[in-house]
Order: sequence, then structure tokens, then C-alpha cells
Amino acid sequence: MTEQQMEEKLHTMVDEKRFIHCIGVRDTAEMLAKQYAADQEKARVAGLLHDCAKNIPKDTAVAMCREAGIELKPICLIERGLIHPYLGAYIAKTQFNVTDEDVLQAIYYHTTGHEDMPLLTKIIYLSDMIEPSRQIPRLQELRDLAMRDLDAALIQCINSTITHVLGKGSVLDCDTVAARNFLVMEKRKLAAEK
Repeated sequence: MTEQQMEEKLHTMVDEKRFIHCIGVRDTAEMLAKQYAADQEKARVAGLLHDCAKNIPKDTAVAMCREAGIELKPICLIERGLIHPYLGAYIAKTQFNVTDEDVLQAIYYHTTGHEDMPLLTKIIYLSDMIEPSRQIPRLQELRDLAMRDLDAALIQCINSTITHVLGKGSVLDCDTVAARNFLVMEKRKLAAEK
């Protein structure tokens, strides 16, 4: 399936606001991939499809996951927003014919992150936060940092996510904490080596 075909199919699956967001993530991911010498085509596809399951109602998404054999963590049944990345990776594979494991992993972890993320996963996680249609405090500062220091921008992005989740009184996925801690420890290790 060509990227144009993927874009057309995605447009039928998500609402207009989500579609604009997906286009923004695709373009931002391509820009970051170019900046950090990652595969730009993979970044475009992962960015475009990262939210392909976002508009599926929770009960339907849970049923689809069960039918597909996708094992959901218990936290997903509490926090609906944590279901779509897992189902999205499955939909990208089965409905968009994506076979590249790097792309599928980037979609799978774009909401929580995980310890020791590969470059493409980092790019998609960050692009989801900083794409042009997002409106959050100090976003331009984070966008500028993303072009200079990907890991520092990721740490700020994850910190912001954790603050937001805790501020809502919601539960936090352990993968997000592990992702942050790994990045912080790597930064400290690099600083100590200088």
C-alpha cells in the first residue's frame, strides 16, 4: 500500500481533528528523522498511522483486542487512551499492510514509551507531542529543543505527560516511568564521562 493510499484510508477511519493531527505527526517525524539520520520513510508511515485506532470506542477496541489476541495490561481497562497504540499497531499490520517491525513498534509504544527506546520510537513519541496542531504551554521551546537534543526533549515531554496524568488523578503506566528513568540515567552517565 502506498503512503497516499494509507492517507486516504486513514481519513475514513478517524475524525477530521485526528486526521490533521496524524498529518502533523507524520511531517514532524520526517523532520526529526532527517535531523537525527533516521529512516524518513519509516518515520512518515509510523507518524501517519500512529493514531489509526484512536477513534474506536473503548468497548469496541477492547473486543477487537480480545479477538486479535492482543493482551492488554489491566491499566488499559482503566485508561482508554492506552488501548489505541496496541490496537493501532495491529491495524497498521492487518489493514495497512505494514510489515516493518520498527514502524509497528513505534506505533505500539507511541503513548507510553519504554525503557531503552530505539530512535524511531523516540521520534514518534516526541512528534506526537510537538506536531503543529498541538497547543500546550512552552511548546515552541520544546520544539526547538527537539532539534538540538532529542533525549533532553523526550525527558521534558515525558515529564509533562507524567505531570498531566497525575494532575488528572489518573494512573500512570510503568513503561512511561521506565522510559523517563532510562533517559535520565543515560544523560547522567554521559555527563559523568565528560
